[in-house]
Amino acid sequence: MVILAGVAIFLIVQAVPAISADWQNNPDLNSGPTGGYGDFWSYVGPLIWGTIWASFLALIMGAPVAIGIALFISHYAPRRVAGVLGYLVDLLAAVPSIVFGLWGIIVIRPFLLPLSDWLNTYLGWIPLFGGQVSTTGSTIFAGAIVLAVMILPIITSISREIFLQTPRLHEEAALALGATKWEMIRLAVFPYARSGIVSATLLGLGRALGETMAIALIISPAILVSVRMLTEGENSQTIAANIALNFPIATTLQREALIATGLLLFVISLAVNMIARWITARSAPGTVSKRKKRRITQLPPSDSATVLAADAAKGPVAHRDADAAAEDEVIGDSDEVDIERDRNPEGRDQ
Repeated sequence: MVILAGVAIFLIVQAVPAISADWQNNPDLNSGPTGGYGDFWSYVGPLIWGTIWASFLALIMGAPVAIGIALFISHYAPRRVAGVLGYLVDLLAAVPSIVFGLWGIIVIRPFLLPLSDWLNTYLGWIPLFGGQVSTTGSTIFAGAIVLAVMILPIITSISREIFLQTPRLHEEAALALGATKWEMIRLAVFPYARSGIVSATLLGLGRALGETMAIALIISPAILVSVRMLTEGENSQTIAANIALNFPIATTLQREALIATGLLLFVISLAVNMIARWITARSAPGTVSKRKKRRITQLPPSDSATVLAADAAKGPVAHRDADAAAEDEVIGDSDEVDIERDRNPEGRDQ
């Protein structure tokens, strides 16, 4: 908590001069990486969009693959193969960001050029794939794929551990009732591991939000709001990559403006973690919402022990009322029997 508070105080103190400055009349802010913007919010707005957009694309592409890999390792692969695969996936977390960036430049960008042309030709009417296709591959599409690979080990390792912690009795009970293996996973494993999957996914999102070098090396950025994935020069820049590229050439006030954008990234990361904790608490195994608790408490007790306990809690007056009601019910039943016999005297012997 002390370190977190210290980081927050440092960012706020360094960011206040740039946030409160007059960007239109300040010569330092009218030139260099901060030139051409009326105020701080018009400068940081496109950067926030680019950060969230790139991370969202990486999450959409990487999270399903990571969860599938974790499920294959935990429930489908043989034990020896699962151990090797788990070890290899965990090794991806040790690869430096610069290596991923170089791999994206040399391998991913040329590899995606035919696919980009095909998407633009047949799906160009969709804004995501419209515009002039990049001839170098320096697109947000390539950057998002590299980010998706970078978040794979985080999501896979956590999801795998959560899948393996599913109670064995739950799985065996589903199989004993005639469920197939996939039905068992869908009915027993996924509900138990829901909170863990959400936590792993949001941790991967946090890694993608703060990634710097891979995006800085791969894409050809611009500070603008754009959803196009295949164009060059129209890729929204991220906060981390913008700080890394412009910090060495910035003046003192421009550096404070870059630190102010880092403060916004810090707030976004905290918000993501808070949302992750809230979702995890809501979807954890064994948690029941207030509405469900209210419904459960309104249900009558079903077992004899609970009935006796409830009657004991009501006291002797409730017992006398219950006994009187039961006696009235028995008397009413006997009266109905006598009336029926009077109506059908021939059936008395029966």
